[in-house]
Formats: sequence, structure tokens, C-alpha cells
Amino acid sequence: MDSSQPVAGAQLIVLSEHVDYWDHDGWKDPNSSPALTERQMAYVRALGLKTAYTPQIIVDGTSEMRANDPLQVKLFQEAAATPKVPVRIGDVSVDAGNPSVLRTRIEADGNSGKHNADVYVAVALDHVESQVLHGENGGRRLTHVAVVLQLTKIGKLAKGTSFGEAVQLKLKPGTDPKNVRIVAFVQESGPGRLLGAALRKPAS
Repeated sequence: MDSSQPVAGAQLIVLSEHVDYWDHDGWKDPNSSPALTERQMAYVRALGLKTAYTPQIIVDGTSEMRANDPLQVKLFQEAAATPKVPVRIGDVSVDAGNPSVLRTRIEADGNSGKHNADVYVAVALDHVESQVLHGENGGRRLTHVAVVLQLTKIGKLAKGTSFGEAVQLKLKPGTDPKNVRIVAFVQESGPGRLLGAALRKPAS
């Protein structure tokens, strides 16, 4: 999805959120996080699902499907046709004195929805390869895209208001800023409906 962009005229913004409940199989995913597991469990509750599973695709916070679901493109088309709150990410610069710090500004236009919403910013790696040692995928070398390193709520978008805030993002030591993408999105609490999103890479 990230490279093929299957809906003409629309940009699908992808985030890969690695859960940690497979880490007991003898190999720990270095990009897994209990916070991302809890985020998936919140979707299980919000969408009325019986259980969580992977890989699972959540679309706009309102629908879910398996990776090989034949209705995949239809759900993407419906999401693309839904009006969105404009979200903008300013220039992403690397701190001159500390290459592990990124600076930018996140803005979102007025929220005309019925509910207040949360503003999030995610730092993700464009490309990750992992050699799985044990478990279901033991012995395989896997390639991942848009792997979330950190997901932070930076503020709220109240009904009838706009949002703007400068943010500072700290990368893990050794992370190449050229392999990073910044994604900002506005989502109703719950987790609820996704109202808008934007993607930007650091200036090279």
C-alpha cells in the first residue's frame, strides 16, 4: 500500500505499529511496544471485535480488515472520499548541534465535527529489515515500512478551533534522519474516527 498507493488521486498514509504479544516466542521484535499493543486493544474494544490479530489493517479508525481482504480497495476508496481536516507539517529540520533532534511545526485547520479530537505526531522508519530468529517466522528476513518508533499526543483540536504548535522530536541514537518520516494526524478520542493526516520527511 505504501508504495503502490492503490486509490487514484489519493495519498494513503501508512503507519506500521508493531505489537509486543509475539515477543514470548523466543525472538523479541526490536520495534515492538506495549503502548502499541494497548492501542490495538483499544481498537478491539472500539470496533466491537472478539480479539486482536496480526497483521491487521485499521482504516481511518472506523473499519478494519485483514491484509488479503478482497474489500481492501473499496474501503480505501470510501476513506479517500470522506472529507478530511487539513493537517500540515512544516519543514522538518535536524538540529545543528544534535543530529538526533528534529524540529517542526504541526498545524490543523478548524474542527467542524461534533467531538473534540486529539492531535498526534508519529516518528516512523521508512525501511526496516529484521532477521527473525525464532517463532512463527523463525529463519526469515522480513522487510517493513513506516515502522513507528514513537507516537505522541501533542494536543487537542477542540470543536470550532484550529491547532498550531512547534514540536521537538528526539530520535533513538544511531537513527538516520534520512530513513525517517513524520506523520501527524487528528483523531477523535476512543480511538475514534481519523479526521485528517499529513506526512513529511526531514530536509536532506
